[in-house]
Amino acid sequence: MQLRDRRRETAGDGELAVTRFTTFRGRNRWAKNVTPDVTIIGAGPYGLSLAAHLEAKGISFRIIGVPMEFWKRSMPAGMSLKSDGCASSIYDPSRTLTLGRFCAEENIPYADLGLPVTLETFISYGLAFQQRMVPTVEQRVVTSVSAHQEGFTLRLDNGEEFTTHKVVVAVGVGYFAHMPEELSGLTDSFVTHSSRHSDLAAFENRDVAIVGAGASALDLAALLKSAGSRPVVVSRGPRVQFHDRQRLPRKMRDRLRAPSSGIGPGWYSWFFCNAPLVFHYLPLSWRLQKTKTHAGPAGGWFIKDSVVGKVPILVNVNVQAATTESDRVHIRLSSDVAQTSNVTVDHVIAATGYRVDVDRITFLEESLQARIETVNNTPILSSHFESSVPGLYFVGPVAANSFGPVQRFAVGARFAARRVTRGLAGATFRK
Repeated sequence: MQLRDRRRETAGDGELAVTRFTTFRGRNRWAKNVTPDVTIIGAGPYGLSLAAHLEAKGISFRIIGVPMEFWKRSMPAGMSLKSDGCASSIYDPSRTLTLGRFCAEENIPYADLGLPVTLETFISYGLAFQQRMVPTVEQRVVTSVSAHQEGFTLRLDNGEEFTTHKVVVAVGVGYFAHMPEELSGLTDSFVTHSSRHSDLAAFENRDVAIVGAGASALDLAALLKSAGSRPVVVSRGPRVQFHDRQRLPRKMRDRLRAPSSGIGPGWYSWFFCNAPLVFHYLPLSWRLQKTKTHAGPAGGWFIKDSVVGKVPILVNVNVQAATTESDRVHIRLSSDVAQTSNVTVDHVIAATGYRVDVDRITFLEESLQARIETVNNTPILSSHFESSVPGLYFVGPVAANSFGPVQRFAVGARFAARRVTRGLAGATFRK
């Protein structure tokens, strides 16, 4: 654990005359030369949920980002979510457009439990939610955020600059893809992170090593096999794991032993989903340990038959080094428990997850980053998700050490949106 003290300083005191959204007939509309109360950066499940809640409270806001961008750009076509249908909605206060309601409207098969939600369905639902509930999303990219005495100045990729009183960072995990050091010496032609592959057609008839044993690795293994490639999974653990399929309807003894929750059955999962505010006040060392270890690497039950016995899986091995020769990658492996062979493939995909580090959010200017107090490179947040920089908030996976593992899943957006909105509404009222 590392607790970093940050310098407390302002990044500048300049202020710009800008435009904003204000509430008009239930929708945010443009008004000239007024600073918005809140700007949301990111238009995935967390950003959209928060925007819908701010709309209902009449808090002026701008929301900037490409709707569902990470899901469209970084997830392979053909995969399904591990989250059940009941935990895969985006949240407006009145629950006007849940995933279940959307699927009913579109005649898409749906069940709260036991029926996987396809990526295609979830993206379509997210876009429909945005169009109906948050039509004011600005599909631009934020290039910089700096702080000043009255709030923050944002710059967009089209050159626009504007000021805002408060900023909510809702960027998901897109900035935090982790590449192991042992693979970092290879060029993109030979190694890529799993988040780079929404289309796997280019790997047809090629040998591909997938490093990792979580859902991303196992999903890719099944999809690559289906696409005509020859995948092999390389795992440092003693075995790859898959979630068990729940017996439905659940018997009373099963519900008592392991109650259902939005991140799976079990009392810990139930607690993390239903009491994130309580989690926030528990000892720091316990929170860090549970956030790191709960809901570890495992594939969905629905892909097990597509992987086991069909894709080679090397376990108890570590990647020591990787070199290239004659357009092939040679991976040197080591093991403490068994003798292993090295692997030679055409390409390596690092399905090695994400490591949150606030310093990797590149649009936050350095002087602003320096003021954010952190623990294990994640911001220390108040009970309303506010960082040590007044007016700067973080939601989603960046907030997991403060509010628990639920913040790594879409279902966590409900609590985050409610809690942040309550804090922002109070701050707006006090102004």
